[in-house]
Amino acid sequence: QVQLVESGGGLVQAGGSLRLSCAASGSNFGGYSVGWFRQAPGKDREFVAAIRFSGSSTVYSDSLKGRFTISRDSAKKTVYLQMNNLKQEGTAVYLCGASDKYYSSNSYYTKEENYKCWGQGTQVTVSS
Repeated sequence: QVQLVESGGGLVQAGGSLRLSCAASGSNFGGYSVGWFRQAPGKDREFVAAIRFSGSSTVYSDSLKGRFTISRDSAKKTVYLQMNNLKQEGTAVYLCGASDKYYSSNSYYTKEENYKCWGQGTQVTVSS
């Protein structure tokens, strides 16, 4: 099983950019698909983006597509989330999760219950 640690959060003005990192330790990271989710105070956890274990396929929340980009560096055991043109509603704790299951449909990776383990999260605050 892998352990995940997120970093890169902080305070940014609306319209700005941040790049989050999800660093993994443990064996067989290459066999895990990784997803980013976010949770704002008082709200449910929301899917942001996911990337398959091979890195060949990605899926995004429809509302964030075009502004956010997920990528992975298998050699560094790290998955990144590049966030551009951030909006105030993007203020949340951002968490990454790892799934060791294979499903042909990308929609599988948009559901938090399908992830095996999670990091502790990193806070992103977008100011006006």
